[in-house]
Parts: sequence; structure tokens; C-alpha cells
Amino acid sequence: MDLTGKVAIVTGSGRGLGLAYAKRLAAAGAAVIVNDVDAAVAEQAAEELRAAGGKAVAVAAAVGSSEAAQQLVNAAKDSFGRLDVLVANAGVLRDKVLWKMTDEDFDTVIGVHLRGTFTTARAAVVAMKEQGEGGRLILIGSPAGQYGNFGQTNYAAAKAGIIGFTKVWAMELSRDKITVNAVVPVAATAMTATVPFLKPYVEALEAGEPLPQFARRELAFGTPEDVAGLVAFLASDAAADVTGQAIGVGGDRLSLYAHTDQIVKEYSEGGWSEDEIAAIWPTAFAPHLQSVGEKLPTPPEK
Repeated sequence: MDLTGKVAIVTGSGRGLGLAYAKRLAAAGAAVIVNDVDAAVAEQAAEELRAAGGKAVAVAAAVGSSEAAQQLVNAAKDSFGRLDVLVANAGVLRDKVLWKMTDEDFDTVIGVHLRGTFTTARAAVVAMKEQGEGGRLILIGSPAGQYGNFGQTNYAAAKAGIIGFTKVWAMELSRDKITVNAVVPVAATAMTATVPFLKPYVEALEAGEPLPQFARRELAFGTPEDVAGLVAFLASDAAADVTGQAIGVGGDRLSLYAHTDQIVKEYSEGGWSEDEIAAIWPTAFAPHLQSVGEKLPTPPEK
């Protein structure tokens, strides 16, 4: 995949998934703005890209504010003359059950994930529209935003909101040939290391051990590098007709998520009373109630 001449911003790319995205984009020829809240981490990541023959500039900024978003866009234009791709990846976790979650826990996660995606996308789109040559918004979602996840009120809400962004912006930006897609990754990172079910697989990778087929296929769980190919594809000309989609990737699995739809429809002349709803619910609706939380398969016995 040749991305020569393209310029990409990857937020939260000092380490983990963001760094894997930045490395893959740079390896394909794109110039990359590497971003992290820690200046030393951002510069070290950028130096890794440059040492491998890529073009990269580090920008230390806490994603969320309009000022930080403009700083990133300005860096792309000042350093490389243009902007073609935004990968909105920056994120934090503040996991707690609802009754223990503080305002700060909620606002911090929403501020980075949801507001940060909004502000960076808005600034990027202004630059892309001025260029008049199209562009790519690649927004990073999560299975938590698709299914919900215990203890993640803030994170799940933010990631579900990012899917909403994807659909709206795909419509709004179609005439400008700016595609908008959400990537829903699963990979070994500092975040997934906190999930008890996944922790043994993260530890296996850290120890240099290969993951079992169950993890890579049934759980779609692998390394950050396993996810990066999808980001490079969506950044490329090959994905010019792909927009408004939520695409899952991890381990050996690539998947396409369905849009939410109404699965049962019944009608009552003049509208529905509570008694009428109670009467029809057990037969028409109860058999189709949807589950909450991701239903993970049971590991095979050793």
C-alpha cells in the first residue's frame, strides 16, 4: 500500500496501538505527526519512525481542546505542507461502576475520547476541505461501544458516540470526498492488560510466547501490529469508496459491524397503551430481547 505524499496525524501515538498505526503509515510512505501527552514519549516514537526511514514530527499535546487540535493540524501543514489522514486514537481509562464513578472520572474519559475526536476531526476537516482533494478520518472505537462493558460507563458511552460521529460525518463529508470510518480494534495493550480474561494472553505476548489459535481467531485478540494494516488500508486510495462503516479487527479476524436496526415491529391503531404493550410483549418482543456485554467464547480445556 503506497501512501507516499500523504500526511497523517495519529493522536495518542507515543505507544501501544497508536504507535503501531503510526509505524505502519510511515512504512507505507506517509509523513506522520506523532502525538502524545508526554513530550519525551512523543519524541522517542517519532525518532523510531525516522530511524526506520520514515518522516515524522512529534507534537506533545493533551487531546481534547480546540487549541490542541489546531496545534496538531498546524504541525502537519507547517512540517509537510498538507493533511490527508487523521487517526483519532488518543484515549484514557477511568473504570468504575456507576455509583462509584466521579464527575472527574466521567469528564476525563469523555473529554479525551469523545471531545478529543470531535475537536481534532473538526480541525482536520477544515484543512482537508481547503485543500479540496478529499481525505480520511479514521476514528478508533471499541467493542465496549458496541456491546457495553461492566465498569465502563464513561468509556462505552464515548466509544458508542464515536460510531455516531462516523455515520453523521460520512454523510456530511461525502461531497468533499472525505471518508469517515471507525476501527474497532482488539489487541494487547496497557488497557487490555487490565481485563482479567485477557491478561494471560497479554502476559504470554510480553514473554515472547505465540498466542493460541483460540485467542487469535475466537477472541480476535493479537498484537497492535495485527490492527495496523486496516488503518493503512483505510488511509489509502484503495478505500476511497469505504465510508460510514464500523470495522472490527484483531488477531486473525477482520469483521464488519451491522448498523443498528429495528428487529421487531407491531402496530396498534391509535397508539399503544401500557396494557396493550403488556399483553403483546411476551409473545412478540420478549423472544427477541438483545443481550448486553460481549459474549466471549469459553477457552478450550487444556
